[in-house]
Amino acid sequence: MKILYFAWLRTKIGVAAETVDLPAEVRDVGGLVDWLKTRSPKHADALANSTVVKVAVNQEHVPYDHPVGPGDEVALFPPVTGG
Repeated sequence: MKILYFAWLRTKIGVAAETVDLPAEVRDVGGLVDWLKTRSPKHADALANSTVVKVAVNQEHVPYDHPVGPGDEVALFPPVTGG
């Protein structure tokens, strides 16, 4: 699975993207975010308040109960505001 990080998430985690092998128990976006928090202290800090982290799977905005699989591309980003 390819994970993409945008804006301050990329800055806090320290990478723009990473490829991960998804554990069998991770079946949805919420489980993925919880698992990503265990990858490093930087991940844990960046994803601590998941209510402000938006997610897209295969370039489609999805809720945290959306299923994920090994071939998916998942993007995590903060809410986007305009001015």
